[in-house]
Amino acid sequence: MAFELMPLPYDSEALAPAISAETLSFHHGKHHKAYIDKTNAAIDGTDLAGKSLIEVISAARGSNQGLFNNAAQSWNHGFYWHSLSPDALVPTDELAAMIKDAFGSLDDLKSKLADRGAGHFASGWVWLAEKDGKLSIEETHDGDTLADSGFNPLLTIDVWEHAYYLDHQNARPNYLKAVIDGHLNWNFAAENLSRGTAWTYPA
Repeated sequence: MAFELMPLPYDSEALAPAISAETLSFHHGKHHKAYIDKTNAAIDGTDLAGKSLIEVISAARGSNQGLFNNAAQSWNHGFYWHSLSPDALVPTDELAAMIKDAFGSLDDLKSKLADRGAGHFASGWVWLAEKDGKLSIEETHDGDTLADSGFNPLLTIDVWEHAYYLDHQNARPNYLKAVIDGHLNWNFAAENLSRGTAWTYPA
């Protein structure tokens, strides 16, 4: 069965002004859709048809860069939509304790996420991830992903220009501050931590 463009988990106006409905219209409705469509076209009639998106990513890594890029970007974007929340949430319980242990405080984690995102050269992704019971901030470049890595991704922030340019022009730090301070979905992060394995793109 072909992969489908997953719907946004909130109304298109829900993240404004940090991320406008116009940005979501292009980012979700055009960029994400194109990645899904190209992934489906590439696997149609092959032994990868019917596999999970993570299985497609793993099979294509290192052997089919075009398929890898589109499959990984399909997964990354689905994960990113869920990493965002209309509401300003805070981590609790086990996640809150792990954040304190790894970074000192939530504010310190937010500052480090913002710094890593602002300093990331060109396109890519900044992640909060868990491995062996420890939290870390990771970066992937271009279309790379943590979906099939040894890390358990908890949250991600898209730092490709199309994620923020319509709203913030070249001021990536303004986009990062708005998202990190008010729109990270800490409930989703806690679910990913509890599950212990990478999130599954909806079939």
